[in-house]
Amino acid sequence: MTDPVAQGVPADAMTRLAGLRPGAPGGLFTSDLSVNEFLLVREAGFRPLGLVLGSSIYHVGIQVGRWSKNMELDQLSGAMYHARELAMTRMEAEADQLGADGIVGVRLRVEFRDFGSDIAEFIAIGTAVKADDTSQNWRNNKNQPFTSDLNGQDFWTLIQAGYAPLGMVMGTCVYHVAHRRLGAVLGSLGQNVEIPEFTQALYDARELAMTRMQAEAQALHAEGIVGVYLDQFHHQWGGHTMEFFAIGTAVRPLRADHVIAKPQMVLGLDR
Repeated sequence: MTDPVAQGVPADAMTRLAGLRPGAPGGLFTSDLSVNEFLLVREAGFRPLGLVLGSSIYHVGIQVGRWSKNMELDQLSGAMYHARELAMTRMEAEADQLGADGIVGVRLRVEFRDFGSDIAEFIAIGTAVKADDTSQNWRNNKNQPFTSDLNGQDFWTLIQAGYAPLGMVMGTCVYHVAHRRLGAVLGSLGQNVEIPEFTQALYDARELAMTRMQAEAQALHAEGIVGVYLDQFHHQWGGHTMEFFAIGTAVRPLRADHVIAKPQMVLGLDR
């Protein structure tokens, strides 16, 4: 079990977690799952233990680059990744303290604060859960509780199909897109024309984020990644510098002979 204090979990959080442990006097669980998600997580064989969170207020430095060149701003990429990793690690330490097998419905947020335009809070929050079936090891190969950003419905479907989540995997790339020269701007006025330097810059940046996410999944010995989405943020950096962020849930089969249930047709009644 990881030492939550060493990971930066505050004393007040330790007091709160003590009241959430199974068997604690007057203990009750907390969860940000909706009613439907809560019931589906229970149906999947997992019992909510409590809401767990991690936070990191981080000073995001500056990096000087050539305005006329497409390039990754690797110092900023590292800062954005490290800050999220700190928040995730503290959330996992809280779940570990509860003896959880995993965390479902994880949300990652970045909020720039009034302390300064280059200071942001990175927040990770989710619901720690414990499996009813103790014969199955639900932790990942790093002996950490699994993490998943799947909603309750998708989590239930994943378990029913014979797969287990291993962890949320992510990749980030902060990229500076070169400014166009005046001659190039004037030359394309009034024309339908691709801007190849912009196309290549955005393509390269997304590829870097995706590659880094895949490397994290490989480190967990995952079979694949589900629920992947790509986001693009400008944050406080202006129009030519942006962050490309890839995130998803790495999964593994629970057993070699699992059979995926045949999907059933559902007719929606809403318009």
